Amino acid sequence: MGIFNRKANETATAVATLPVDPALAALTGDYTIDPAHSSIGFTVRHAMVTNVRGTFAEHEGTLKLDGSNPGASAAAIDVKIASIDTGIADRDGHLRSGDFFDAEQFPLMTFRSKEAEQLGGDKYRVTGDLTIKDVTKQLAIDLEFNGTATDVYGNERVGFEGSAEILRSDWGLTWNAALETGGVMVSDKVKLNFDISAIKNAA
Repeated sequence: MGIFNRKANETATAVATLPVDPALAALTGDYTIDPAHSSIGFTVRHAMVTNVRGTFAEHEGTLKLDGSNPGASAAAIDVKIASIDTGIADRDGHLRSGDFFDAEQFPLMTFRSKEAEQLGGDKYRVTGDLTIKDVTKQLAIDLEFNGTATDVYGNERVGFEGSAEILRSDWGLTWNAALETGGVMVSDKVKLNFDISAIKNAA
């Protein structure tokens, strides 16, 4: 079952004649991301030999799903930089500092979708603007739609999980330190991870 529209280069006429899946149409509505059951995190190579993983504990966002016209769907996410957690307080403090995110001056990382395409089955690619500090660049996130369910409280939920890779230097996160054995302390490449559960808003 598809959430998003086909590729943008398909003609409007072809899209208009596609039959509407009743189950898909039933998903139409506005959703609020549930931070208690969602995770936004990252993985980065440390000292050339191991990975450091972290999450952002505080985030919020919305989804707008249109099952009858999936191309009208949209997503918006705001992440509080100060909530970064890698499990080591000193490292988290360094990441919040001016060497990296400068959380005091730039408290939020944001994503605003612009388009989406189906890659096959329940796999999609959502493209939009990622803003970190004062830099905004395009980001493509590969997602898998995990389905929909009604929870024990009667909330209708949808779930997505996905990832994207960025070069942190593209967003001005350039701090590093050289290693005596060669290489650098922190890799430029960072993998972003998304595990999203969203609740449909009451009509």
